[in-house]
Amino acid sequence: MSEPGAPTVVKVAIIGSGPAGLSAASRAGQLGLSHVLLEKTDHLSDTIFKYQKGKRVLATPERLDLRSDCRFGEGAREYILGNWDEDAASNQVNVAYHAEVAEVSGAKGAFAIKTTKGDVFHAENIILAIGTQGNPNRMRCPGNDLPHIIYTVDDPEDFKDKHITVVGSGDAGIENALGVAEEALENTVTILNRSKDFARAKAKNVSDMMEAGENGTMSIRTETQPKLVEPGWLTLETPNGDEKIACDVIVARLGSVAPRGFVESMGIEFTGPDREAFPKLSPTFESTVPGIFVIGALAGYPLIKHCMNQGYDVVEFINGNTGLTPADEKDLAAIFAGLPQHKPVSEWLDYLRTRVRIFADVSPLQMREFMLDSKVAFYRGGDVVFEKGDPGSSLFAIADGEALVEVGPGVTVPIEQGSIFGEVGLISGRKRGATIRAGADSIFVEVSRTAALKLMASVPGAKRAIERISLERQLLQIFKGGLTVEDLEPIVVDPAIERVPAGKVVLAEGDEGDDVYVIRSGSMVVEKDIGGKPIFLRYLPAGSFFGEMAVLSGAPRNATVKAAVASEVIRLQGQQFKAMLAKRPQVREATEAAVAERAQMNSFIESRKASYSSAVDLYSDTASFIMKEGLGEATDALLIDENLCVGCDNCEKACADSHEGLSRLDREAGKTFAHLHVPTSCRHCEHPHCMADCPPNVIHRGPDGEVFMEPGCIGCGNCMRNCPYGVIRMEAAPPEKPSLLRWLLTGFGPGPGEPSPKWTKQQLGDEKPKKIAVKCDMCKGIAGGPACVRACPTGAAIRVSPEEFLSIARLEEGTD
Repeated sequence: MSEPGAPTVVKVAIIGSGPAGLSAASRAGQLGLSHVLLEKTDHLSDTIFKYQKGKRVLATPERLDLRSDCRFGEGAREYILGNWDEDAASNQVNVAYHAEVAEVSGAKGAFAIKTTKGDVFHAENIILAIGTQGNPNRMRCPGNDLPHIIYTVDDPEDFKDKHITVVGSGDAGIENALGVAEEALENTVTILNRSKDFARAKAKNVSDMMEAGENGTMSIRTETQPKLVEPGWLTLETPNGDEKIACDVIVARLGSVAPRGFVESMGIEFTGPDREAFPKLSPTFESTVPGIFVIGALAGYPLIKHCMNQGYDVVEFINGNTGLTPADEKDLAAIFAGLPQHKPVSEWLDYLRTRVRIFADVSPLQMREFMLDSKVAFYRGGDVVFEKGDPGSSLFAIADGEALVEVGPGVTVPIEQGSIFGEVGLISGRKRGATIRAGADSIFVEVSRTAALKLMASVPGAKRAIERISLERQLLQIFKGGLTVEDLEPIVVDPAIERVPAGKVVLAEGDEGDDVYVIRSGSMVVEKDIGGKPIFLRYLPAGSFFGEMAVLSGAPRNATVKAAVASEVIRLQGQQFKAMLAKRPQVREATEAAVAERAQMNSFIESRKASYSSAVDLYSDTASFIMKEGLGEATDALLIDENLCVGCDNCEKACADSHEGLSRLDREAGKTFAHLHVPTSCRHCEHPHCMADCPPNVIHRGPDGEVFMEPGCIGCGNCMRNCPYGVIRMEAAPPEKPSLLRWLLTGFGPGPGEPSPKWTKQQLGDEKPKKIAVKCDMCKGIAGGPACVRACPTGAAIRVSPEEFLSIARLEEGTD
């Protein structure tokens, strides 16, 4: 500590004793540099210290070498902290405890650091390693100030026989959920994730969580978020509407952000205005204030091994070791080795950041971590990047050259340098919708799905860029090339994207308004009030738009539109839509034609409403029923007319005999309304839930819309858990059965259909074959179409799309 009148000036003061700060102080100690490590608590590494008791700390990424004077490997929290206490002593680290920094003044060579106790430390350089955990994100829904909301779990055993909801899908949230879900604690644990994917979490944590969900020790709720907090209760906003659950404790693990006010008070600039932005840093970790260096989570590197390497490196830089390269340098150099130009890694990273739109807000340090999970390649003009129909969920960014999209025979559309392609595969996991070639000699960056989702989650600017480009392309596709990107500029600058839970009304009949809505994902149903009862008019899949009739006519809304399933819509202001139509007459003509068609349908309804009978009411109720059963997002579904079904189970038997002895449908399961039965069989959804998290990427959509599984399933069960309709099961293929003819002549074998478990066990003995995911593939590759339909002797089984079943033509036929 400094003495009045004779202050001691150290070479470097390190603020924060987490993994980064402790590693920096240990390097300073080993080099014999005068230093002080300022820690606001009475112990080292407060963030790790606050990990829940017994937590196992992972030493990822495994490929990265550790460069530090402190030990670190995978192990329990207590073991790691014990090692670091020993290392701090052996490295002669000079620690000042209870030294919370309140103010930093001065300049390089003469900084003054004042603590909340009034002590002042003087240093030539400052290393800021304070992390972000002291500034957690708070819940934003009503009731977020109630006392049963906590932001950390110190010891899971503090919670017994409680209803606990964990909000947050990163590593911290998953680890807390797993801790309090231990069977001996007898807690009822739910974890919420507002998206489908757990992009920020380590693979092992996600695997452990999924296993806990499968074992029933935890409920995993995706696309779900808190809506209202009350004592003892939590209201959730789910894909199927609001739901109220019992809740004694909420553990909010929503991430954390830099204490921006404190950092900016030193004069340090940030990369942008977003709350999640990071300080601007040089390749040597120096901030915009000379002499102040930033490392660790505050620099955008949250992983412990990265933080420790930075602590070592920054002290070497301060000590004059300008030739030191980061520990990940050799790995990054290997990634860039195949490119025609030879540049240092730092130049390649700057090249990509300045030439690709989605990388513009990524810091140099984040870029290093990001590229370790990506690929970069050189393509000659005309080289194929991928073919139409190829599997793939990665995203491509164009750093140099251009990409050509083959939209028809001999017809290509260019995508310019700085943009991206492959975003459809990223979002849905579907097969590639078009062939892409390099238009000239080009450099493309291939970003894995995991890396892209992580990028969008951690860099708001990258998320905005990806969403804007995908939105532009969706709108251009909807309006069939009648618009240009320039026409869409007023719309996509700040798009109003709204999430709509299933059943929620977007437009109500009779309301005023002229906004137009584009269905980005999900689907809608349109209803009209006739005699106080909603009558179903039509089904609108993703890619449709509605609300334009009010824009063109100026009249109130003439029908009600509500979400059939959880959906996303893009709201376009009426004035913007009118301006867009005014610029492009051909788009206006197409829109007016669509409006005329819908007006004709409405006129038909009005003219016939006096003659409507209970048959119409039945049809409308039936439409509502099948919407609830998942047909709102189906492209093809199996329906059974109970008036015709004789219960022979030929459909199930034919399915099993067409698919290695395993039936893909359960005729008796499912729900029935009137005479219409929806059995348990794949709906082949527009946006398949099963594709959301398939590690080997073997679930794809075929050219006829079928969602099928290629060989290569690893049996993880993610698809089964993600399917909301229970149509996927994990089964091992049974032994090969004797032929049907042999069974008929001799009775040997189990006969047609799926063999009984008893017969299968007798044939296998002690052998336990691997279970894989099993689902309907619409009899892909089998002549004659679906076997279940062909085998039905009475015609009771049919496969339909919502558009085919839910049409006004059916209503017209029933009233003539």
